[in-house]
Amino acid sequence: MYYNKLPSGEYIYLLLYVEDLLIASKSRSAIDKLKKDLSFEFEMKDLGEAKKVPGMEIEQDRKSGKVSLTQKSYLKKVLHKFNINSDTKSVSIPLGPLFKLKTSMSLTTIEERGYMTNVPYASVISSLMYAIV
Repeated sequence: MYYNKLPSGEYIYLLLYVEDLLIASKSRSAIDKLKKDLSFEFEMKDLGEAKKVPGMEIEQDRKSGKVSLTQKSYLKKVLHKFNINSDTKSVSIPLGPLFKLKTSMSLTTIEERGYMTNVPYASVISSLMYAIV
């Protein structure tokens, strides 16, 4: 990522990923000028307003001036990969702060243990950790 402070005091941000470039600034004229300057040096194709960057979607609310990054598509793929129903109830904290694990909650039957041997626990956790980071 690169940024530059404009004479007006505003910033212009450049994000480069392989051969894709994302330009962000509050100043539309600064963006247009930069694109024009870059097009003299490089062969470019303007794809318009950004809707996504690798692994994330960009949602803009121009009325409120807010920009959000989401990973909805990635998380839907993770749910599908591990056969988790997307209608599953979500919670903000998986376990309450006072929740205590007890040995009585562990697997007790052969069927339960057999089922758990097919659950890719480590893969699920690492997929979710990727989204968190």
